[in-house]
Amino acid sequence: MLIDQATNMTNIIAAQIIKVFYPFVIAKTETGEYLSLNLSTNEQLDPLFWDELRSILQAKLWVPIGRHYHQLLDNGWLAVGIS
Repeated sequence: MLIDQATNMTNIIAAQIIKVFYPFVIAKTETGEYLSLNLSTNEQLDPLFWDELRSILQAKLWVPIGRHYHQLLDNGWLAVGIS
């Protein structure tokens, strides 16, 4: 079975951060869809969070995003290994 076919992966989207400007973060999914990420108040006020987002943007890393609420997932990739 492919990882993408696992049932626990249906609520996770892989996306790349393409734009970071306070208080907005724009990401592009594998299918080319652009998403404005919903950030919590704590994330919006955390300068370290913004520095890390800029680092992720520069490295062009793929991040897990919740399909329904368009929020960054802190344990999204870990769901892959759970069966």
